[in-house]
Amino acid sequence: MKNEKWTNAVMRRTRMSLKGCVGVLLAAFLISHFSFLISGCARMGSPDGGWYDDDPPRVVGSTPAERATNVTAQKITILFDEFIKLADVSQNVIVSPPQLEMPEIKAAGKRIIVELKDSLKANTTYTIDFSDAISDNNEGNPMGNYTYTFSTGEQIDTFEVAGYVLDASNLEPVKGISVGLYNNLADSVFRKEPLMRISRTDGTGHFVIKGVAPGEYRIYALQDADNDFRFSQKSEMIAFSHEIHKPYAKPDIRQDTIWRDTLHIDNILQVPYTHFYPDNVVMLAFQEVQTDRYLLKQPDRTEANRITLYFSYGNEQLPVIKGFNFDADSAFVLEASQKQDTLTYWLRDTTLINQDTLSLSLEYLMTDSMGVLVSQTDTLEVIAKTSYAKRMKEKQKEYEEWEKEQKKKKKRDEPYDSIYPIKPLDVNVNVPASLNPTSKIYFTIPTPLQKADTSAIHLYSKIDSLWYRAPYEFRQLDGVKRRFELLAEWHPETEYSLEIDSAAFVDIYGLASEAMKKGLKAKPLDEYGSLVFRLSGVRDTGIVVQLLGKDDKCQRQVRASANGEAAFFYLDPNKYYARAFVDRNGNNIWDTGEYDLDQQPEEVYYFSEEIESKAKWDITKQWNLVAKPRNRQKPGALIKQKGDKEKKKLTNRNAERARQLGIEYIKKQTVK
Repeated sequence: MKNEKWTNAVMRRTRMSLKGCVGVLLAAFLISHFSFLISGCARMGSPDGGWYDDDPPRVVGSTPAERATNVTAQKITILFDEFIKLADVSQNVIVSPPQLEMPEIKAAGKRIIVELKDSLKANTTYTIDFSDAISDNNEGNPMGNYTYTFSTGEQIDTFEVAGYVLDASNLEPVKGISVGLYNNLADSVFRKEPLMRISRTDGTGHFVIKGVAPGEYRIYALQDADNDFRFSQKSEMIAFSHEIHKPYAKPDIRQDTIWRDTLHIDNILQVPYTHFYPDNVVMLAFQEVQTDRYLLKQPDRTEANRITLYFSYGNEQLPVIKGFNFDADSAFVLEASQKQDTLTYWLRDTTLINQDTLSLSLEYLMTDSMGVLVSQTDTLEVIAKTSYAKRMKEKQKEYEEWEKEQKKKKKRDEPYDSIYPIKPLDVNVNVPASLNPTSKIYFTIPTPLQKADTSAIHLYSKIDSLWYRAPYEFRQLDGVKRRFELLAEWHPETEYSLEIDSAAFVDIYGLASEAMKKGLKAKPLDEYGSLVFRLSGVRDTGIVVQLLGKDDKCQRQVRASANGEAAFFYLDPNKYYARAFVDRNGNNIWDTGEYDLDQQPEEVYYFSEEIESKAKWDITKQWNLVAKPRNRQKPGALIKQKGDKEKKKLTNRNAERARQLGIEYIKKQTVK
């Protein structure tokens, strides 16, 4: 009996011990599993079956309240429902009216804090346009375009003015230029007062000016160099117009697409909204000719035989050079650019070329602070970039290599030279690969010439297997001393021979050109196409039409006839584009504008299609220059200023997650 009781007690204790062990094991399992769940929940966005955070940050409050009136505080705090970040404040955030003293704008946790430094203007609507700079801190979900608004008066002004700014010379979108309004319609206001309200263009040249009150306005664009929001420097790109705009609004309907996922549309909504006008203003921006004259940098002597001066603007009165360690009289051959803003002084004497440092005084005209040309004298030491010793060392090395090569030839009983040859004058003759009746042959000489003997240039044409002299004209290009062109009447399917005698060209150092012979042949006419534009829409005469390549560079240009036709003959098969400009002064080049003279730049237009020319094709194109607004004329293939990188959009990664899990997921979206 006693043993039985003892046995039962042992068995009870054993069962309790087993139960305790199971409990301990079960508890340990639950704790570890719970810890795993917690760690799984903490890993936001991990591929463990949980949902992603796809929600953008939301504004939950602000001080002063958004759209508040009678505001006097210059510090604004905007509160969000999660931690946020603010990207590139200086480029993305625009405060209007413009602030002469830069405001302080920063993100701090769940807040954006703005401190305006300028005094607030009375009865004025202020807008702080954050564009798409706000996103949440963890996942980078963009908030989208957001503008905070308040007023120092009794009401909020809500009108908007939108449009585009294009480069007047080539209709390229201008990115990052300020666009603003004045209700003062006087022409002088652009120079005297800062812009009233501003915006900034994006990569497509588009702008939207917000918070505009009812009234009459003129619009200006300004690439502000000194942050004073007015036109104060000739270097600033500007656009202006005398057109008066009266902002207004009316109700409108747009279609908003709700996507179930990246492939499937959930719904298309007809959404009412307020449409603000004007919304398609096109401003043509330009830089004035820089008439302020000054020396851009120290004289350049990259090559020992010449000194180059770079001025910001040319002048008929050339600089006066006096030498301190050399005689400057007759020391130079001057080569000036067409605008006389780049002056190259070639040293005649090899003794001066071998002199590493030339000390001189340079007297020239420059513009003072009042915009008046005054005499300026600089004392300079012009040093050759490569010293005489180094140049001699390089020449000695060349000689030794030549000598070594001649010794090898001598040992091999091959013809060799015993006298080191003098390098000839290297004349570059640019002959087209195939001649057409309008072709020109260009000659480029590396150094100024002492002699150009045109009698040593011969052109022959082959007729019935016999060669005859062919007439030609050889002339120097305007404003370019070392470049010449040869013009001739090139007959289709005819062979030519261009032959140049030795010493036809001799430079100022006595180097002579070698004899040269080049064969040429003009293509048959049936290998060409032709293109004729019939222009309309613009009454101006003197329209110049340019044929462009895919690089937007002019390949050929013609002046339209009185009846509006512009013809291009002998076109090689290729793809082309076209541009036209109104040549008001008849100089055959595009000219910029000038604000003080109320002069707009010459009008530029683009043919909006690509043109393919083929052999034997005669193409005629009708071209109404003003059929399309200027911002829609330039073909996309020619536009170098592409739009901004695609703005980050809200994703719907949870739809893909739901698809993987085999369940339906529809994200509710709020349409604004």
